[in-house]
Amino acid sequence: MKISDHAATPLEEWRQGVMTKMRISAIGDARQLCIFEQWCDPGLGAPTHLHAVEEVLEVVAGTAEIWVGDEKADIHRDQSVVIPAGTLHGFKNTGTDVLHVRATLAAPIFEASYEARDEISRRWVPG
Repeated sequence: MKISDHAATPLEEWRQGVMTKMRISAIGDARQLCIFEQWCDPGLGAPTHLHAVEEVLEVVAGTAEIWVGDEKADIHRDQSVVIPAGTLHGFKNTGTDVLHVRATLAAPIFEASYEARDEISRRWVPG
């Protein structure tokens, strides 16, 4: 059994105003899950993108506008959304405080392809 020490996991700046902490992934011997948290400054979040696998996005603190396909909704603390594999989606902080979200992907690594041409596809693999 491998115990993950989340307190020792560093924060990474994935984009300006968006800090990320990987909690569970291939680095912790996960074979089918990647769980990470993000802290997003007001007005910021994740631009429209997709993953090849299903995702659950949960708001831990704050308020987020989330879009999945053609649908949009505001979600708040203790609410979550299931995002089907291959579906364009994104979110942004619509509050005045830092937004804290937790994401769970059905894969041990993070991979995303972005709708905007100026965004480079992102792949997070343990170093």
